[in-house]
Amino acid sequence: MEMVKVKIKWLDSTKNDGLALPSYHSLLAAGMDIQAAVVDTVTLEPGTIAMLPTNLAVAIASGYEIQVRPRSGLAIKHGVTVVNSPGTIDADYRGEIKVGLINLGSKAFTISRGDRIAQLVVAPVCQAILELVDDLSETERGAGGFGHTGL
Repeated sequence: MEMVKVKIKWLDSTKNDGLALPSYHSLLAAGMDIQAAVVDTVTLEPGTIAMLPTNLAVAIASGYEIQVRPRSGLAIKHGVTVVNSPGTIDADYRGEIKVGLINLGSKAFTISRGDRIAQLVVAPVCQAILELVDDLSETERGAGGFGHTGL
């Protein structure tokens, strides 16, 4: 397993009371759980979106990103997921990591300080070199998409 160093800092050390740095919760976990740094509880009514602070910023090596992904338990049990899933933290971003959650469930969901609200996955990135052409090579699939192969 490849290990990548990620520098991380509390943006305001006076506001990290009761919070932990993101962490893996099993030996082979791909994602690190990250906590909400809310001061007061936030209630997500069905259909609403909230941008939640974490009081954390990171520096990632060039060639990597951090993806912000839903926690499966929140998504399956409560319908609460990351609205722009997966969100991307670029290698040159130094601002606060914020997590946009949406409640797709049928009941209100309350988020308290320290609740694990998302997971962070470090992933390699490559950039494309675009080449404008007049024609593309043919394939068996062609332009078929959006369920063209059946159920």
